[in-house]
Amino acid sequence: MTASEPGVGGRVHHDNATSLRLYDDTAHAAAAAVLARYSTSFGVGTRLLTPPMRTHIRSIYAMVRVADEIVDTYRGEDARAMLDGFERDVHSALDSAFSANLVAHAFSLSARQVGISRDLTEPFFASMRMDLDTAEHTQASFDRYVYGSAEVIGEMCVAVFLNTETGPREVPSEVREGARRLGAAYQKINFLRDLAVDDGELGRSYFPGVTAASLNDAALATLVDDCRADIRAAEACLPALPRRARIGVATTIDIYSRLLRHIERTPAQKLCTTRIRVANPVKAAYAVRNACPGINAARRIA
Repeated sequence: MTASEPGVGGRVHHDNATSLRLYDDTAHAAAAAVLARYSTSFGVGTRLLTPPMRTHIRSIYAMVRVADEIVDTYRGEDARAMLDGFERDVHSALDSAFSANLVAHAFSLSARQVGISRDLTEPFFASMRMDLDTAEHTQASFDRYVYGSAEVIGEMCVAVFLNTETGPREVPSEVREGARRLGAAYQKINFLRDLAVDDGELGRSYFPGVTAASLNDAALATLVDDCRADIRAAEACLPALPRRARIGVATTIDIYSRLLRHIERTPAQKLCTTRIRVANPVKAAYAVRNACPGINAARRIA
């Protein structure tokens, strides 16, 4: 194929040092750097995946993280315009398979390979916009927010786990539901862990009718039980995943389950001033245990 001949999906391939393959690899490296700097929990989980799955999950994480940084960290007067621009970059890349934005480019490569489309990215960006103008949630707005910010991310990830080797195909509904429940659990656990920041610095209250000032131990117990139910529903779908994906997901479940137990044991008002963490050596220990079947240690779920 010469430099003037179109490649798959309108892409042009070159045989020199500025080839699209080099650009693709650079975009994937940028996405990997984002995950490495921002999340040890998901970083541990992704290292247990096959290399192609790992690349795709890193690309999804980087896209989500950039949007989150716009609304949570930058928060400038032009944050909405910046988020809109990033969404245009992502959707343009999905259409053309190329973007000058490295993170959008990496995401589009993975999305096209495993079957992630706008029906998942559009709800995600809609939820990110809610963070710009919604300080408190009703149950209806909370459900919409969690769907777009977390459940669709679970669907993206399960598409990676099941379609990396085959290409785009329909994910069984029960497995898709399990992935959505796990995404929701992780999001709600993050809400509990980040109460102090969300309420104090960002002025947001995610759980309907619950603020840092009003949270009590009874309300906390109810929220913890809800997270635990989501995790258990997701656990039931683990056997449907390929082995390496099952190990990686089980490890992140172990980490978040331990985090949830720490949250459960923390008095409600202390939780509003303290950010609970799981130590990195503990995360690594979970990864080793799940990756090595010979280790005689039972998993403890939520």
